[in-house]
Amino acid sequence: MATLHLTLRQLQVFAAIARLGSTTAAAPELALSQSATSSALSELERLLGQTLFDRVGRRLLLNEHGRTLLPQALATLDSAQSIERLSQGQGLHWSAIRLGASTTIGNHVVPPLLARWLEQDQEPHPALPERLRIGNTAEICQAVAAFELDVGLIEGPCHTPSLDVHPWLDDDLIIVAAPGSRAAQLVSRAPLSLAQLRAQRWLLREPGSGTREATDHLLLPHLQRYAHHLELGSSEAIREAVAHGLGVACLSRWVVQRDLDAGQLLDLPCRLPRLQRPCMIVTHQARRHHPLVHMLLTRLRGT
Repeated sequence: MATLHLTLRQLQVFAAIARLGSTTAAAPELALSQSATSSALSELERLLGQTLFDRVGRRLLLNEHGRTLLPQALATLDSAQSIERLSQGQGLHWSAIRLGASTTIGNHVVPPLLARWLEQDQEPHPALPERLRIGNTAEICQAVAAFELDVGLIEGPCHTPSLDVHPWLDDDLIIVAAPGSRAAQLVSRAPLSLAQLRAQRWLLREPGSGTREATDHLLLPHLQRYAHHLELGSSEAIREAVAHGLGVACLSRWVVQRDLDAGQLLDLPCRLPRLQRPCMIVTHQARRHHPLVHMLLTRLRGT
């Protein structure tokens, strides 16, 4: 077997600098001095025979070699952490499973799903992950790509090439308004035309949200543009804004079903086709999953 010259510490230093952008920022996280951090990076580059960063002012930006190395380095560090957990008897505990979900799924789909699994298991220690991280779709994909999460559940397209993407559930999107709003008065006579829809004040999620991307993808081919719009940082904020008559929104039926049932929101009839978006399971292509992650994936795919 060939002698290995690279060390896990060097790869750890490289990954931290890649994430934080400088040796100065990475040093405190690594419990090293700035000079020791710089030395570790220099030694790694010497061993590899190539530079990994472009120096732009005080920033270190990954170059082509660094971008190629980063996913392999992260996978190696993740495998090393798994070995440590096994040696400490932690490798087969559900608490070690890191599950993430984009906002709509994390708030409205995962909780009842876990409750159903809990009821089905009827065991003192059911096979459930004990942690759930919630963010927008881009954040969850980034966390899976950085080996911070084992599994991500997203409600929009994934643009991260290092991830495997598996179809999961379909989510119905509907146009909603407050019952007493101008839009609701218009539909009392006939379904809203595309021109009438375009003229409404649209309440939208922020760029990077799976809901926003799906909204733009599904609506703009028909509406061409939003005549007036307001961006809010969560579907819950949009739901509240719609209920107070601030405008109309395209939201997941999961988000608004209770409000529809209570008569607090109206599903607006309109001249749009059925709006539906796929939800996905994302995992890292380079990750070797331990059995509990495989069990979680099997349960999710059987949902």
